[in-house]
Amino acid sequence: MSRVGRKPIPIPKEVTVSMQDHTIVVKGPKGELRQSIHPQMTVKIENEQVIVERPNDQRQFKAFHGLYRSLIANMIEGVTKGFEKALEVRGMGYRVEQKSPTQIILNVGYSHLVVFNAPEGITFEVQPQTASPQNDYLCARIIVRGIDKALVGNTAAKIRSVRPPDAYKGKGIRYANEVIKLKPGKAAKGRK
Repeated sequence: MSRVGRKPIPIPKEVTVSMQDHTIVVKGPKGELRQSIHPQMTVKIENEQVIVERPNDQRQFKAFHGLYRSLIANMIEGVTKGFEKALEVRGMGYRVEQKSPTQIILNVGYSHLVVFNAPEGITFEVQPQTASPQNDYLCARIIVRGIDKALVGNTAAKIRSVRPPDAYKGKGIRYANEVIKLKPGKAAKGRK
């Protein structure tokens, strides 16, 4: 049996969980999320817990068992606490400007400014530029917030893809805790 799948998910007092035609609906203080469930999977809501069960031990249903349990647990956490992902913009002259909670303007070395609009349910917060501890480049932090974990992660990945970190100097947009292994330049190559 799936070790993740068999764990019951506790439902906090401020959250309501219901099933509607193979779709699980989770409502909480921060909003509402929906997730469709495979028709053969069973979701039971009893004793202030959500229990996910599978019809048999086929490989596909074993995988679904852990997957749906994790998705429902993330939905409950999202509508109570929410999720956030932090990004850093590093590079001389690179800037981020926040026009509204759902729109940022990136100036990351292109001949034009990149306007990035948040999808529905996502908000941005831009923290002012400070000196980064690793080098002299200025860096700004972009915090992506929302109740849907997958949407927060996808939005952060799209922002990072606007200017991924450079392999030689480390300039670009990276996740807050991301470690970039820099390549040696031409000068280091000649010193053998």
